[in-house]
Amino acid sequence: MRLLTPLLALILSAGTVLAQKVDTPPPTKPPLIESDIGLLPEGTDHLDLILLIGQSNMKGRGFMPAEPLNDPRFIMMHLRNDQWYHARHPLHLTGHPETFKGHDNAGVGPGLAFAQTIAAESPAARIGLLPCAKGGSPISLWSKNGNLYAEAIRRARLALKRGPRGKTRLRAVLWLQGEADSKVAKLPTYADSLNDLVDRLRKDLKSPDLPFIACTIGEMNKDTAEVNRAEMNKLLLDLPNQRKHTACVDARDLTGHIGDSVHFNTQSQEEIGRRYAAKLLELESQARD
Repeated sequence: MRLLTPLLALILSAGTVLAQKVDTPPPTKPPLIESDIGLLPEGTDHLDLILLIGQSNMKGRGFMPAEPLNDPRFIMMHLRNDQWYHARHPLHLTGHPETFKGHDNAGVGPGLAFAQTIAAESPAARIGLLPCAKGGSPISLWSKNGNLYAEAIRRARLALKRGPRGKTRLRAVLWLQGEADSKVAKLPTYADSLNDLVDRLRKDLKSPDLPFIACTIGEMNKDTAEVNRAEMNKLLLDLPNQRKHTACVDARDLTGHIGDSVHFNTQSQEEIGRRYAAKLLELESQARD
């Protein structure tokens, strides 16, 4: 296995982040900048697609930076029109691409920090982000007959079809979900549902070794008789023992939130993104060895 670069060594050394204690503001500085998914910017030679699925913490509620990212190496598929734009926060924008009218509370999630970290290690890759998360969604909506699962598969297939022929691949799936299923009554079936999700994604997207990376949920709120977040995290962390080519980011030390003890703040989200990247690079290194 190859040694981690100094960049990745720094990724793995983060500590606790303080609470942000602000509400997510509306997105600013429209419009989105259109991009052609079929073309590769100078310096890149292929397109790596990343599927972002889960619930509100994958969608992101972190406070947004003053200046949006504008880099043609990073693109995103808009949630409402399936068109491609330069990636920027919020990735899960529901508003009109020119005016942002109709936006909701989406903010900073882990996707962009993940993409930027991967690009530092894979400079020839253009990275296309496929935001498909939905706030509050239980894993049942990501089941075989779940509407969120069907939409994620549709968008992934469409992106694979539109990308540069012979130079486009689905590189990974990132999953951040569990709050909606952390009730004690739901926990016994969660592991089987998660394993089934991994299996179906690989089958339906015709990628048997597709890397799937989960992340623990926040434990800022104390467990009760009805809710056991700590047990949910044990199930998530056990995923690599259940399915090959999977991993789970351990974010239990990240306690920074937006003031509600549920949604990670910007600093925590960006660290989660970097940790997702480190896990993917580790999985790919293991596959080569």
